Order: sequence, then C-alpha cells, then structure tokens
Amino acid sequence: MRGRDEDTGEFLDISRSQNRRDALDVLALGEKLVALTPAQLARVPVPEDLLPHIAEAKRITAHIAHKRQLAFLAKHMRREDDAALDAIRDALDANSETSRREVATMHRVEDWRERLLKDGDKALGALLDEYPHADRQQLRTLVRNAQAEKAKNKPPRAYREIYQLLRTLLLPAALGLDAANLTAADDLDDQDDQHDQDGDDSAED
Repeated sequence: MRGRDEDTGEFLDISRSQNRRDALDVLALGEKLVALTPAQLARVPVPEDLLPHIAEAKRITAHIAHKRQLAFLAKHMRREDDAALDAIRDALDANSETSRREVATMHRVEDWRERLLKDGDKALGALLDEYPHADRQQLRTLVRNAQAEKAKNKPPRAYREIYQLLRTLLLPAALGLDAANLTAADDLDDQDDQHDQDGDDSAED
C-alpha cells in the first residue's frame, strides 16, 4: 500500500516512502544531537564536519531559522555512511542510560544532604563508611555553616556547596568515571551556560 506525502498530498511509491521515513529519522537524530549539552555531545562520536552545523543549530533560537538549520544539519548527516549514524545512535542510547543513572544519583545526593543536616556526625560517619576518601572536616564545616544559614535565614551558600561536594563524591562511582572527568564535563557545561548568558546580554544591548 502506497503512502501519501503529508506536505504535498502526493502518493509515494515504496522507495520514496522509505526515503522519506529515513530522512525524518535522520532529522530526529539531528534534533537529539542539538539538544545535548556539551558534556553529553563529547561522549558521542560525531564526525568533525557535523560539529559546526550542530553548534549553529544550538545558537539559533528563532523558530523558522532553527528549523531551517536543523534541516541543513540533517542534509549533511545523510551524507555520512550508515556506520557513522549507527555509532551516533548507539552512543545516544548509552547517554540515555547514563542520564537515568545521573538522575538516580542526584536523588541519593539530595538524600545524603538532608541526612547530614538532620543527623550531623552520625550521618557523616555513615557517609565516610561508604566513601572513605571524603573530606570529613570540609563536610563537617559545610554542614555547620548550612545549619547556621538556615537558622539566620541567610542565602543557602553552604547548602549548595554540600550538594556539589556530594555530587562530585557520588556521581563518578555511579557512572564509572573519575573525579577529573566529572570536573571536565562540568566545566564544559559551565562554559556553555556562560556562552548562553553572554548571548542573552548581547541581545539586550
């Protein structure tokens, strides 16, 4: 049974229908790449010649122009061989699993932070049993500072620092990374956030 092109209303033969489905699949793949953070994109084997087109699609926010750039990216992606596109799909699947583990770990980080604030040294001892390389004195100081902040209704600076410290402690083990890799990934995300902020500031000028 022949399909119908949604845009033109024309009937498509089997080969044209398949080609259109393939093109839409590549377009969807391109959209996934554009949605990745720099740290996530670094884990995907994207051919070097595609990276500028991905960066340009991330930069453009106007709806029509963004859609046009996505189509341009997909056009270039279709020129890559099937093995390259399959490698991208495999890496995105792995990223999805990594994201699930990241979310689960973030929940553990939040739980540990609340335990530390509630139970103090008792919770700290339990944390050190599980992560003996953690800095006892730094954590104890941050916990006390966070408790003081809450009591005096001050900005939760130490509260946020506890989260970052626990994240650096728990996440590498969950993802099979070392702390240096995690820090490098965070730096990439921070640079991207700063780039976005600079772009917003320029638009306001």
